[in-house]
Amino acid sequence: MSVTFHKQDSLFRLTTKNTLYAFELTHGTLVHRYYGKKRGATVPTSADIKGRVVSFSPYRDENDKAFSLDTQPLEYSYYGSGDFRPTALRIRNRHGDSVTCFEYVSHKIRRGAVDRAPLPSGRADEKTQTLDITLRDLVSDCELHLYYTVFYDCDIITRSAAVTNRSGADVVVEKLMSLCLDLAGEDYDVITLGGRHCRERTVYQRTPLFRGNLAITSRRGATSHQMNPFMAVCARGADENRGDVYGFNLVWSGSFLNECECEQTGSARIQAGLGSESFTYRLRDGETVHAPEAIMTYSPTGLGTMSRHFHDFVNRHIVPEKAKERRPVVLNSWEAFYFNINEDIMVDFAAAAADCGMDMVIMDDGWFGARVHDRAGLGDWFVNRDRFRDGLRPFVERVKATGVKFGIWVEPEMVNPDSDLYRAHPDWVVSCRERTRSLSRSQMVLDMSNPAVIDYLKASFTETFRDVPIDYFKWDMNRHISEPGSPNLAPEDQGSLSYRYMLGVYSLFDWFTKQFPHAMIENCSGGGGRYDLAMMYYTSQIWTSDNTGARDRVLIQYSSQLAYPASVMSCHVSNPKGDLHELDLKYKVAVGGILGYEFNVLNTDEAIKEEIRRQVAQYRTFDHLIQNGTHYRLASPYETELSAYYYQLGDEILLSAIHTNGSAVIGKKKTVTKLTVRTADKHASYRDLLGGGTYTGEQLRAGIEIGAFDLDETGYGAKLWHFCKL
Repeated sequence: MSVTFHKQDSLFRLTTKNTLYAFELTHGTLVHRYYGKKRGATVPTSADIKGRVVSFSPYRDENDKAFSLDTQPLEYSYYGSGDFRPTALRIRNRHGDSVTCFEYVSHKIRRGAVDRAPLPSGRADEKTQTLDITLRDLVSDCELHLYYTVFYDCDIITRSAAVTNRSGADVVVEKLMSLCLDLAGEDYDVITLGGRHCRERTVYQRTPLFRGNLAITSRRGATSHQMNPFMAVCARGADENRGDVYGFNLVWSGSFLNECECEQTGSARIQAGLGSESFTYRLRDGETVHAPEAIMTYSPTGLGTMSRHFHDFVNRHIVPEKAKERRPVVLNSWEAFYFNINEDIMVDFAAAAADCGMDMVIMDDGWFGARVHDRAGLGDWFVNRDRFRDGLRPFVERVKATGVKFGIWVEPEMVNPDSDLYRAHPDWVVSCRERTRSLSRSQMVLDMSNPAVIDYLKASFTETFRDVPIDYFKWDMNRHISEPGSPNLAPEDQGSLSYRYMLGVYSLFDWFTKQFPHAMIENCSGGGGRYDLAMMYYTSQIWTSDNTGARDRVLIQYSSQLAYPASVMSCHVSNPKGDLHELDLKYKVAVGGILGYEFNVLNTDEAIKEEIRRQVAQYRTFDHLIQNGTHYRLASPYETELSAYYYQLGDEILLSAIHTNGSAVIGKKKTVTKLTVRTADKHASYRDLLGGGTYTGEQLRAGIEIGAFDLDETGYGAKLWHFCKL
């Protein structure tokens, strides 16, 4: 059993393959006791710990002044209850105050995971178990469920909470966190991933925790380019292969709050979930609201092990079954033609793609309504007959006759003011009464919290794509939410717009997966603006960034893989422009993830086409390593003049080294001369299928010399080795 309750000491124990998580029930409260290595662990209980009275910390029992919620390491914290640290839950009750305090009622242990529908969450396997704890607040008369789900083989435990109103009147949930964890000690660093459009996750921040609150948040209605919900808390000296690391993330795509705070107790409180700034929820009698699922993992051997835990979990329990199929090498039309597409151009484009050995053509923006530029047509999901004279089905059949599969671009969540949809339903956009409706990229956001909007989109896509043999959808989302309100919601429900919006989005994704079961979905939000676990739950991969420049992509891809596997990372080679060295560099960077292309193959010279044929054929010899292999980082482009890593699957290893000239990023420190493949079999020999050399496993483990790079004038170049055990 991976979840147990020891009645004699009131101790809950959650075990994974290598970790133990334990907390105690005492004074009706859940008190954290241990999270770390399973082997040799000793878990203290209240009987082992001598409490002390802390002045100014409230207590409830005159005979037990040492037990204060302000000083205990809590599993979940409540506003106004005497704990002055960050709050996990705040509920405004029928009396008008927001003091919140829940006490234990019961628990049960069940097989599998909790059904959090319509929220996405980790998919269970035969070993998955869940601890469901019920608590009650006697004043607000609400019921709280805390869920702990154990994914044993991945060393992952997930956390979430759900509040049900039993009061007979409305209450308002003002803050709802998914996870609260109090770690002993203060000597931690926090690692987060920030950025912006075209520089997603490149602000790789490592910040020492301090006395005070460190908050990472998105208020944009999306997880965003600017912030990512991943967070690691690690020992000060922890690096890639050494030191304690705790990793956290959210299965969520909207606004969020991660926060860490050190305070008087000499401990650090970690929280993740829905902060009050972008979330309030009026809860009617009998209604339940769910926090998104949070995931957490522990590694005693550095950041690399933490990342591999996350990668394994995503590949086994998050991505859909469709994502486990071999991915196509695609050619996307956007950077080739932008909006200037029509049926004949796209058929010729498909034939040229087939000639280069590619598997699929993606028709990007410009195929529907009046969408001949970015200022009109969004929301009008019917084919432009001026461009596709006989409709989509005959056109797609012509494309497929060239020997490639077909994919198409959609942006369901958006609308242009210049569209039939907006003219008919101006009340269907996210907006606030008497406020100016802002534009971004000439578009507005459809109110996905409104069931009528979801019904319209389902009907539109059903009609437009009926009997059209589509193999792939690229789902885009090209602006964030301002004026977060809904004409469809009552005044007292406006604070829940961002939350309800995401529920609508998830419901439409779920419908797409059922309506088009044979089609793969790639997610995009101006690149990687919703690069999160919830999007990965519905889609096979995510367009990592609109920036396809190799030099920037080295940084974007390296930091993305801190939390997310290569199997979800869509990486395209774009605009080679006749430069074979640049084409080689872009290719060797792109094969860090799932390979694709974006350029006008119709006006490309034969030398470039021949090189692309060679690249695609080579990629097909090792793409299984990228999609299914285990990832090991060797050199960071944030710290050295190299980005180096390898994938291993069985007897094969794909090793990559990308020279980045040592000056592109502030803080370069080290020179790397050897690449150490420490998981090679020391008793075996390996053949490099790309370079032709033979190496012993001992040589690979000791480190192979990088050797000379073929560098361009900016100091960039790349090498690949594909080792196969002899």
